[in-house]
Amino acid sequence: MLPLRDNVPTSRTPYVTYVFIAANILVYFFWQKGGFSLNGPDSTAYLCQLNEWAAIPAEFSGDKQPLPTECGTDDAPTYATLFTAMFMHGGLLHLGGNMLFLWIFGNNVEDAMGPVKFVVFYLMGGIAAFALQFVTDTASVIPTVGASGAIAGVLGGYLLLYPRAKVVTVIFIVFFFTILELPALLVLGFWFLQQALMGYFDLADPTGGGGGVAYFAHIGGFVWGLLAIRLFASKQRTKRPPERLYTR
Repeated sequence: MLPLRDNVPTSRTPYVTYVFIAANILVYFFWQKGGFSLNGPDSTAYLCQLNEWAAIPAEFSGDKQPLPTECGTDDAPTYATLFTAMFMHGGLLHLGGNMLFLWIFGNNVEDAMGPVKFVVFYLMGGIAAFALQFVTDTASVIPTVGASGAIAGVLGGYLLLYPRAKVVTVIFIVFFFTILELPALLVLGFWFLQQALMGYFDLADPTGGGGGVAYFAHIGGFVWGLLAIRLFASKQRTKRPPERLYTR
């Protein structure tokens, strides 16, 4: 399932959501030097930035990973990578998918809590996401990058705020597709179930598979959103929204 838009209006312009989207795009193209590769370029500049500024679980366990010889010295403070990794991506597909979800769901969650709280909520979601990924394999030397953990927190918050919202969604059936308007509870519930199942199979895979996706980061961010949304959103928004919000 691929969401396209929802039907929940906002009462103010979601400037922070726009800034986060712009920051992710600028970081990818101008700081990571990602170019137009769909699944991540293999240029030296890109790989050096990835190895230095991504969040690597083993480094948080005290095992600082050396950079490739051609990259020079690793000057990135380990704990700073918790934040830099949230704005880095492994290719255009990775970036585009994350920004689509942030565009659709971020504006409403920001609207429910205001810009300052939304910044804190979003960044804490990214930290919670990495924390769960970390505890599943503290010795992993695989760089962890992407906004998906923080965005998963946004999805968890959105699910509790607007469970009866409608989301226009593309459904793929083998070589065909159709477009349906589905309840947010179904769309986001299915997304979380998918992450949980893939995370289980990832743990059960003795070869350490998983297709390079940090499923437990998604789970950690989503659970953060579910648990924290009522602390950040206004009381009016955490109550059941009026029916008129969901009519077209």
